[in-house]
Amino acid sequence: MGSQRVRFIALAKATFAVVVWGASFIATKIALHEVSPVTVIWLRFGIGVAVLGVFVALRKELVSPSRRELGYFSLVGFQGITFHQWLQVTGLQTAKASTTGWIIATIPIFIALLAWLILKERLGWIQAIGIFIAAAGVLLVISEGDPASVISGHFGAPGDLLVFLSAPNWAVFSVISRQGLKKHPATLMMFYVMLFGWLLTTVWLGASGSVSEIGSLSLSGWWSILFLGVFCSGIAYIFWYDALRDVSASQVGSLLYLEPLVAVVVAFFLLHEPLFVALFLGGALILLGVWLVTRSTMSEGPPD
Repeated sequence: MGSQRVRFIALAKATFAVVVWGASFIATKIALHEVSPVTVIWLRFGIGVAVLGVFVALRKELVSPSRRELGYFSLVGFQGITFHQWLQVTGLQTAKASTTGWIIATIPIFIALLAWLILKERLGWIQAIGIFIAAAGVLLVISEGDPASVISGHFGAPGDLLVFLSAPNWAVFSVISRQGLKKHPATLMMFYVMLFGWLLTTVWLGASGSVSEIGSLSLSGWWSILFLGVFCSGIAYIFWYDALRDVSASQVGSLLYLEPLVAVVVAFFLLHEPLFVALFLGGALILLGVWLVTRSTMSEGPPD
């Protein structure tokens, strides 16, 4: 009975994290109506760092990184937070939140490709088919049912390309962050990644002169920022890694299939983004392709 309760709580936590991450794209677009990308990123991850910092301190996991690790955390923080969020948040200025959700779902495919290219892991013919199926799904989603427009050079909305580039970028981040995960608890690792990424974003914020934007945020803008910081960059990561500790990675990872669906539904109701057949058909192809490539091995947290 005890083990069933632990499993239920773990899956509930993971589901909560996935739903929150799915809604993050919508919250980001709402905040972008009022402030620039750098302001959204700086506020969101400043709050996220505070939430994770309190958590790791309460769990007595907080230890200072060595001098050697400072450079490592700076590199990983730049790629996983500063640069990655620049790609996504800037892309979301013009990309639809629903389209973004489907594109981000392809990240496990890029992780598999990197493992094949760099780590020389085997990539079977079923996985190869899955990659082509997912690619077809991305074409359908981005082109809104007209793949010929992409082939002719029109890559959807201007921001779609940046969002698409964020997928392989997160795959690279996932690979290089494994070194730190071997030495530190996952939440402590994420705390330092966010901290150093946020510090680098602080330099960007100061250079851009966007600090004054903070005072212009409306109540709805602040609610969006608080949702992104407290829930998406704080509690969701805590819950996700707690779930991975208590339940198998395949069970937790399978819940990630819900994330783009949440993004589509929330974007429809809050942003009034249109629903069309190609969006769901392309999304289904993406999920099928990802399943064929990963098949019960997907456990990386998404880069909302």
